[in-house]
Amino acid sequence: MTMPSTSVLPETELVADLRAQVAQALAGHAGGGPLPAAERRRLAEQYTGEALDTHARQALDAGRAPLSASVEARVARAVIDHIIGAGGLQQLLDNPDIENVHANGCDEVFIKFTGGKAEVGPPIAETDEALIEMIRALATEVAFGDDFSGRGEERTFDRTSPVLDMRMRDGSRLCAVMSVSRRPALSIRRPTMINADLDDLVAKGTLDEPLCRVIQAAMRAKLNVIFSGGTNTGKTTLARAAARAIPPQERLITIEDSFELELHDSIAHPNVTALQARRPNLEGVGAVSMSALVRTALRMDPDRVIVGEARGDEVIDLLKAMSQGNDGSFATVHASSSVQAFTRLMMYAVQAPERLTFEASAMLIAESLNLVVQLNWSPDKTRVVSSVREVVGFDGRDVISNEVWKPGPGQRAVPNTPLRTDTLDRLEAAGLDPHIIDRVGW
Repeated sequence: MTMPSTSVLPETELVADLRAQVAQALAGHAGGGPLPAAERRRLAEQYTGEALDTHARQALDAGRAPLSASVEARVARAVIDHIIGAGGLQQLLDNPDIENVHANGCDEVFIKFTGGKAEVGPPIAETDEALIEMIRALATEVAFGDDFSGRGEERTFDRTSPVLDMRMRDGSRLCAVMSVSRRPALSIRRPTMINADLDDLVAKGTLDEPLCRVIQAAMRAKLNVIFSGGTNTGKTTLARAAARAIPPQERLITIEDSFELELHDSIAHPNVTALQARRPNLEGVGAVSMSALVRTALRMDPDRVIVGEARGDEVIDLLKAMSQGNDGSFATVHASSSVQAFTRLMMYAVQAPERLTFEASAMLIAESLNLVVQLNWSPDKTRVVSSVREVVGFDGRDVISNEVWKPGPGQRAVPNTPLRTDTLDRLEAAGLDPHIIDRVGW
């Protein structure tokens, strides 16, 4: 490879020139199909190194000093990130302390860290057009699939499909828009604490130990649970951590709009089938809904059915599964309080094609659910369990429940009304130490 010019280039132009060279060199390997990720990285690093060596020789021949070691490393990183990574996003994605990234255009970038801190980030692309191309490149990677087999999800991002919602290769959730916004924009939510259990969340201050032991026992006792909370309060993290208490021999079927739960583990949960809803293709066909997947899951002999986020017609099928033998199933729901979780479930049920009445919806919820566990933000920006409700029945269109843990100081859950005796018996039969109940102090 040869440099297109021996003149002194600004760093951004040098990066662009090197990217073009390396991309052209990699294109020479396209005849054999998509390259494995490791091989693509190796070749990108090799060709980038060769291009930088050529640039250094040309600089010396022209009587100029070559790039310093720090500048050369920065240029190489930028080139490789754009070729095989996520461009200007890659340095943010490589930082384990960053939880969310929001970009309103290429240069208005805002970062949220795991500890709750927020700050303004660096530009992630040179122009808005470059940002759109970067997002399209990420969508192409998803189409290739995690193993570059070409069996991934079909995703497009243009004026006819201006909204993109997808799972990135590292498990992050990306939502991007164009045309419907003043500037192209994206939001990335990164998975945190993938391998955490409830004890890890106790260490982070999400809940205390007695409540942790009760939820673990509820999982083993196969109580049906809804994990509710507002946006980004940690519902999926809590649900995933609670699932760690499920015995490893059980067969789990998960249904999600976008893969986030990641419950499969060769030791903790070896028997997991993960299902994901599918949008229509470019011809408008091929869609597979969440409700259809819940019905499919019931034909796959599950011990438990787990819905990543219930927000539509699938609620009825999930509740029916809970009440008809698939005990221990659970889901997450968007709600601002534990009592509002019932309202949300009823609204989804009455709007479904079955058009259940509010009274029928309340009865179905009461016959299906045992517990609702609510998450919230504390004043110190910590995600906390703030409330736990036990379902005890229904009255007309109302679901009757007892708030067994209620919001206390700093929104953290504190004991309130005791669990019913039959529920306590189930928990103790599932291994809950009776001394834990003494510590709760009901």
